[in-house]
Amino acid sequence: QVQLVESGGGLVQPGGSLRLSCVASGRTFSRYAMGWFRQAPGKEREFVAAVGGTTRYADTVKGRFTISRDNAKNTVYLQINSLKPEDTAVYYCAARKAGDQGYGYWGQGTQVTVSS
Repeated sequence: QVQLVESGGGLVQPGGSLRLSCVASGRTFSRYAMGWFRQAPGKEREFVAAVGGTTRYADTVKGRFTISRDNAKNTVYLQINSLKPEDTAVYYCAARKAGDQGYGYWGQGTQVTVSS
């Protein structure tokens, strides 16, 4: 079992930056691929970025978002730069165990609001 707790969201002006953090419980964090997803009001949840053996990004965030992990701290980060109003969403951290097809563990989400 893995429990995930996100933090770092908030209200930011367009063009601003935030760093989201997700701390995972457990001793085998390094064995999990980690991802960030987001869900905007009235829209379906969408993939943002993932880090495992490789790093992947949604086209809409490439060049502005950076995912990273610190296995010693059981933490995955999402650095968000050049924020746009359309980045407003609840951002979720997720974990996928090695060998599993989907993300089986989710955090509660952290709200990011981009507005002037």
